[in-house]
Amino acid sequence: MSADLTELYQQVILDHNRRPRNRGRLPTANRVAHGDNPSCGDQCDVFLRLDGDRIAEISFDGSGCAISQASASLMTTQLKGKTAAEAETLYQEFHDIVTTGKEPAEISDVAAFAGVHAFPARIKCATLGWHAALNALKADATTATTESHTD
Repeated sequence: MSADLTELYQQVILDHNRRPRNRGRLPTANRVAHGDNPSCGDQCDVFLRLDGDRIAEISFDGSGCAISQASASLMTTQLKGKTAAEAETLYQEFHDIVTTGKEPAEISDVAAFAGVHAFPARIKCATLGWHAALNALKADATTATTESHTD
């Protein structure tokens, strides 16, 4: 990865952390899930309003490190308008990026998280919001914990 691309990716993460998109409770949510990363204390609540099988609106709220908050922010921008199946596919692609460092074929904001693979403890931070969103899609009231996933 070139130095310029690394710098761009760092800026994407910093921007999503400083100015998170879709942050806050969604009053019209018909699905809610909580995520917890006990290894570092990150917390993430995801709020969805489904219209049929499609995510009409999505937001998150919580606290944690820059990686977890930026990832949750980016996740909301990626999942809005997607079906549950599309959301699962996007999660699998994101998981592949953060666990292997493999960049997607096209440059995208999601690729900003490719460097996370070099810091295994941060993989759980990056995937926390995604796990909570998947639980919300399944109407699973169980807390999504990074300890129950093989990240």
